[in-house]
Amino acid sequence: MQEMIDIYDGERRRTGEVIPREGAFLHEGQYMLYILALIEDAQGRFLITQRSWDKHWGAGWWEITGGGVRAGESSADALRREIPEEVGLAVPAEVPAPVYSYVNVDLKRGDNYFVDIYHLRLDFSASDVQLVDGEAIGFKLATWDEISALAEKGTFLHYERLRQALEAEGVL
Repeated sequence: MQEMIDIYDGERRRTGEVIPREGAFLHEGQYMLYILALIEDAQGRFLITQRSWDKHWGAGWWEITGGGVRAGESSADALRREIPEEVGLAVPAEVPAPVYSYVNVDLKRGDNYFVDIYHLRLDFSASDVQLVDGEAIGFKLATWDEISALAEKGTFLHYERLRQALEAEGVL
């Protein structure tokens, strides 16, 4: 079954158009929505996952949990779905508002999107993490310094945006 997505306008309002995510080419003024989840444990470490080697983009790189918002979902709905799907952790019914949002426009590739970054502090340990969906081949609980070191090697996705999010939140 194809995953369907809502199309948003430049003001981040749903347009009413729903299309398959696979192969979507978005034109000027068309956007989809993604979420990213900075999941922090009680020791101040972040849950990061390593992308599988068969990914066409960023294979083997490290990242945080996230994904596309499906048609009819809110950003918070997608967060509550993606975390259990990807890492097997429970998410509270009430989630905080995103700590940071940004927009990407790439008309050449038809890759226009909004991203909401959430910062969740959850009570969990490494033994609670279950890589469920096969998209990741490993995980770590990493300090921000360890994440920064991966970024310096060029093997951590979305680093600059995550840094901006934590700075905006006053964490860094």
